[in-house]
Amino acid sequence: MTFRRMADRRPVETLVERDDGVVFAMRGAGGGTDLPHDLVHAVVEAELQVRDGIWGCVADGVVWRSMRHVSGRQPPHAAERSEQLKRERAAAIQRAEALADLVGRLATGAEVLPHEVAAANHPAAGLDGAARALREASARWTALAPGQVEVVTWTSLPRRAAGRRRSGR
Repeated sequence: MTFRRMADRRPVETLVERDDGVVFAMRGAGGGTDLPHDLVHAVVEAELQVRDGIWGCVADGVVWRSMRHVSGRQPPHAAERSEQLKRERAAAIQRAEALADLVGRLATGAEVLPHEVAAANHPAAGLDGAARALREASARWTALAPGQVEVVTWTSLPRRAAGRRRSGR
């Protein structure tokens, strides 16, 4: 993923290349010195090893409305597969959104209630580590000039053997 910092509050432009060689352009929330929402997800999901969050879904074939196909041959029935995965993972995606929000608040020192930490279903030390990683990512992002990029490599995490889908990767 290549996140391009834009001037002011213009949407962030991200180039996403999946393991199968398909490339998408994506416009997302954030802009100026604010850490892009999709980059927050990349940092939090990687730190906490969230397999079925936003970026795990993209790696598995989900295409969000904000994504535009740029290059590479998409697999047969890609749109149907994307919609199926969105339905199957709806609850996991909601958890990933809540987790990104929680860690974002921890990173900025905003109020976080004990029941929110408990509901995250991650050890507090892991959440603190993710918040630290998010602060570091934010500092790197703020230091970028408009037009410069932050490159993030998403490593798909191994799935459990049960229900594992075989692929040519």
